[in-house]
Amino acid sequence: MTPRSLITGLLLASAAAVPGLAQEGRDVTIVLGEEVDLVEPCMATRSNIGRIVLQNISETLTELDVRGDGGVMPRLAESWEQVDDNTWRFNLRQGVAFSDGSAFDAEDVKHSFERAQSPEITCEISRYYEGIEITPTVVDAHTIDFRTEPAQPILPLMLSLLTIVPSETPMEFTREPIGTGPYALAEWNPGQNIRLERRDDYWGEQPEVTGANYLFRTDEAVRAAMVQAGEADIAPSISAIEATDPAMDKPYPNSETTYLRIDHSVAPLDDIRVRQALNLAVDREAFIGTILAEGTEIATAIVPPTTIGWNSEITPPPYDLERARALLEEAKADGVPVDSEILLVGRTGNFPGATELYEALQAMLSEAGFNIRLQMVEVAEHEQYYSKPYVDDRGPILVGAQHDNSRGDPVFSMFFKYDSEGRQSGIADARADELIAAATAATGDEREQLWSELFAYLHDEVVADVLLFHMVGFARVGPEVEFEPTIATNSQLQLAEIGLK
Repeated sequence: MTPRSLITGLLLASAAAVPGLAQEGRDVTIVLGEEVDLVEPCMATRSNIGRIVLQNISETLTELDVRGDGGVMPRLAESWEQVDDNTWRFNLRQGVAFSDGSAFDAEDVKHSFERAQSPEITCEISRYYEGIEITPTVVDAHTIDFRTEPAQPILPLMLSLLTIVPSETPMEFTREPIGTGPYALAEWNPGQNIRLERRDDYWGEQPEVTGANYLFRTDEAVRAAMVQAGEADIAPSISAIEATDPAMDKPYPNSETTYLRIDHSVAPLDDIRVRQALNLAVDREAFIGTILAEGTEIATAIVPPTTIGWNSEITPPPYDLERARALLEEAKADGVPVDSEILLVGRTGNFPGATELYEALQAMLSEAGFNIRLQMVEVAEHEQYYSKPYVDDRGPILVGAQHDNSRGDPVFSMFFKYDSEGRQSGIADARADELIAAATAATGDEREQLWSELFAYLHDEVVADVLLFHMVGFARVGPEVEFEPTIATNSQLQLAEIGLK
């Protein structure tokens, strides 16, 4: 059976629509593919949480303009300036209140950053600041300095990820988030729905949408059918197979990169020939136009081509089944335990067609001679495999995942993905560490060149991962609302950007 026919066979299953809640008044209903286990603001960089929380409940100091020129815009910070090479000063917006009525000030910003970095709470946001020493200092109620070591020329962009909470927020995950955003959490019924309601006392312009009801359906066909039937207004993620209605289905340049993270510390994955064989065994072209949409790009880096430092000279590995088998035989002759069972972990509902994609990967790798066991898990269990501390005495593991970098600079990816101390790194390589540190502190052409050099080194010499695809997304938007998805739609969905007809 060819890879393409294998994939086509996996697409034959279908699902019936599940009734949802109808739109009422000026509210909207949004149907998502993954339930949330948390509504914690400092976890809002996780896509399933960010689509509900980010800029709806909790706001950031700055915001990347994804609908305009891609610059950094004010949000809770009105302006900023670089005081010296290592210090940035942020002037905060006055007259802002949290949803509990308390006033927003610099102490809240300082606490939010320290809470995000605290070892008492494992915040998703903190991974983006790994490898950098950042110290916030309150100047006055509406002014705060951030001192960095090494110098961070793009700190205002980096702080577009820091969600702000009141200074009284404890060092533990909250189930009742308090934010400065235009909406507040009104209801959370785990396994059923989440509801947000518009705040009358929001500091900014009032959005048209008065409230949002979030429903969760794992099957993309069900999500698409709910919008078609008027049971939901927006399904921000449906599969290419379901995107059959040009009037409703809107493609967007997804900022996610799909890949298999390789744990280099465990045999046989510690052998470069085995890692090369993994890459050669995958027929990437067979996925495009079947499970994945036309326009999906084959990845050669963990970040999309819109990122600075993108190296266009890197070429993806060809599909070469015989060469993959030969490399495994060569490694086996040298005593590498290539017959060991390798666990492939995939995240259920992570993207449309995720299960089918991982099933096809399992079949391809098995055909090359690997002993692969597939395990699909929910997001909370997936994190146990994906982030450190990794389990002691573990066997060889491939973690299937998506990484989102919609902000245009590799600093949001490279340390925690590839530094020896990175939270989700599968490698420990001194040269990679040096390049990451140098690029992070560099500016201009030097910064771009160092990132480009790092991409080539990881891809060609280390063979760090099985890089797969830069994704294309589809959103289904109902006739009663106006919404245009962007590169950020997979990680956030601002209700203020939804218009009502």
